[in-house]
Amino acid sequence: MTRRSQGPALLVAGAFFMENLDATIISTAAPDMAASFGTKPEAIGVTMTAYVVALAVFIPVSGWAADRWGTRRVFVWAIAVFTVASALCAAADGLIELVLTRVLQGIGGAMMVPVGRLAVLRTTRKQDLLRAIAWLTWPGLLAPVLAPALGGLFTTYASWRWIFLVNVPLGVVALPAALWLIPDLRRESGAGRGFDWVGCVLAGAGLASLVLGLELLGGSPAGWGTAALWLSAGVVTCGLAVRHLLRSRRPLLDLTTFRVATFRVSNAGGALFRAAISAVPFLLPLMFQQALGWSAARAGLVLVAVFAGNIAVKPFTTPLLRRLGFRAVLVVNGVATAVTFLLCGLLGARTPLALVVAVLFVGGVCRSVSLSAYATIAFADIEPERTADANALASTVQQLATGLGIAMAALGLRASGPLAALLGLDGPTAAYAVAFGLLAVLPLVCVAEALRLPRDAGAVVTGPASERVERPAARSA
Repeated sequence: MTRRSQGPALLVAGAFFMENLDATIISTAAPDMAASFGTKPEAIGVTMTAYVVALAVFIPVSGWAADRWGTRRVFVWAIAVFTVASALCAAADGLIELVLTRVLQGIGGAMMVPVGRLAVLRTTRKQDLLRAIAWLTWPGLLAPVLAPALGGLFTTYASWRWIFLVNVPLGVVALPAALWLIPDLRRESGAGRGFDWVGCVLAGAGLASLVLGLELLGGSPAGWGTAALWLSAGVVTCGLAVRHLLRSRRPLLDLTTFRVATFRVSNAGGALFRAAISAVPFLLPLMFQQALGWSAARAGLVLVAVFAGNIAVKPFTTPLLRRLGFRAVLVVNGVATAVTFLLCGLLGARTPLALVVAVLFVGGVCRSVSLSAYATIAFADIEPERTADANALASTVQQLATGLGIAMAALGLRASGPLAALLGLDGPTAAYAVAFGLLAVLPLVCVAEALRLPRDAGAVVTGPASERVERPAARSA
């Protein structure tokens, strides 16, 4: 990976971090925000939902916008919108005002990250794709881990408004950097490509309904009936959207991209894997605080071990994938991830702190390697002219997978109480042990799908080193 391509990758990685951080950082500040607005803490949840729904609705438009106006212009405007919206969120005097500014922030985020990633993908050679994706992946792993700790620090020692104000100087620095680093790329046919309004309305409404339903499903059981209605509406509307997109001559999203095997695996098994790891940052703090009686500060600091695992393995991820290939890494690492989930469920009050940290560290290593592999193989066999559609599709799937993971964690935890009693398990961590056990099934499903990949899947990315490993196996077969 050349220095010329490292700059844009680092810039987009920073934008990715800001977008993911703002999706979850509000949770720890909810009581203080509610007190400022004279409402209940539960009501603050609508601001998180508004942000995530805006992301889901506008991400599909990112590919068309980049082809129409160019990656640099759209990326710069997206950073500007996100920065201004962050300042408006900090200045909000009421809940409705905060919700509206969060929607604006979500629109900026929906354009910022996918378009920035598209610029990196279009300027990176296939053989350098592994390193580029590694740079782009780690902020998404870091943000959910640091969000609770940062939110608590800002709220305790400053004000909840600093949760949003911190984005302003970052955005001010990112704007000139984007003008300098991000290339102005667009598809030749993009300027004359009409906008698919029907596809946009159907896809936007369907995705918004699904995300809203998943958010409600992860909340109080009292809202599960409403969640079912939103999910049903989302499924029907998304079905209509798929029908339209497959029949349209100029669809907003080209769903035929899913016919590429490596892209399909990345966004099917990869979605389940992302859902599983999205649930862990939700379950672990609850277990540490509610079942083990830890303070919020101690729980947040111990979770840093996950981030340490993410970062520590980064220098080895690319050589590992080049040496063993995508299929072997996804299979072995999927099993290892399931084992770390089971180990998390076995943690208890008597578990030495060093062992807890070790389990979380190994879990961070596993999630980092698999996410890098899934993110890279998605674009291994995608032709350059289809990169925009593939990127928008992958970003949309990732957004839905995150919402699915949190909802599954909440449902699994509530269902695990009766299951723990049925299995004869007791103690404060029994429900969590069952929840993590149920969660461990998802990586194993991903393993079953990864086994269907050919041995040389993604070889155009991993290069000759992978081919040298696979050839003897092919001859012996």
